[in-house]
Amino acid sequence: MFTSQGPTLQELAVQALSSTERGYDLLSEKFDRTPFRTPDRVLKAVEHALTRLGPFDGGLDLCCGTGAGMDVLRRLCRERVTGVDFSAGMLAMGRSTHPPTPPGGPALDWVRADALALPFQPAFDLAVSFGAFGHFLPEERPGLFAQVHAALRPGGRFAFPIGAPPRVGSPLYWALLGFDTTMRVRNALWRPRFVMYYRTFRLPDVLEDLTETGFEVELLPLEELGRRPDGSPRCRLVVARRAP
Repeated sequence: MFTSQGPTLQELAVQALSSTERGYDLLSEKFDRTPFRTPDRVLKAVEHALTRLGPFDGGLDLCCGTGAGMDVLRRLCRERVTGVDFSAGMLAMGRSTHPPTPPGGPALDWVRADALALPFQPAFDLAVSFGAFGHFLPEERPGLFAQVHAALRPGGRFAFPIGAPPRVGSPLYWALLGFDTTMRVRNALWRPRFVMYYRTFRLPDVLEDLTETGFEVELLPLEELGRRPDGSPRCRLVVARRAP
C-alpha cells in the first residue's frame, strides 16, 4: 500500500477535495509511490500478449499519467510513442523520468489533452490504457471509445487489461463498493467533482460499447496473472481492432 515516500493523509485529503485534474496535479510527484500506479506484473503481462500481435509503428498511451504505459509502448513500437493526459503535473513527471529513446528507438511525445476530445488524425497502430477508465462516467464511454477509434489507422488496435470482478461478499467486493459509495456521496455534496469509480467499468457493457463504436473485439487471458478457483482468468486483455 502506501509507503513513507508516498503522499501523506493530509495530501490525499486535499487531493480528494479537488477536481480530478487538480487532484492529479497535486499527486503527480508521489504518484509512482502509491498503489494507484499499475503494477509492473500487469504491464509485463500486457506487453507479452501484445508482442505477439505486432510489430507496431505508432503507439498511443491514453491517460498516460507519469508514463508506465509509455515504457510498454516504447518496446513495442518502432517509430513514435505518444502519451496523452489532461494533468500537466503528471505529464511533467513523465517527461522528467523518461529519458529520450536512444537512436534507432521510437520518439516520445507528451501531449496535454482531454481524452474525450483527442487532437489526433488516424495516426496510431496501437493504443493502450492502464487504470484510467474509472475516471469516465458510463455515459461518457461511447464518446471515449469513438475518440480512440478515430485516432487509429485502419487495422489498428486498442488494448487494455480488465480484471475479473471480485466475488460478491468478499472483502475486496465490500471495499470497492464502499469506495464508490463514498465517492458518490462526496460528488453529490461537494464541487468540483472528483470522478473515480471502480465498479462502473463492467466487461459486458464495455464490449457492447466497443462493438457499437465499430471495433472488432477479442479477449485474451493474461495467464501470467493466474486464474481464479473456478478456472477463469484473473485478468483479460481486451483487444479492440478497427476494421481494415
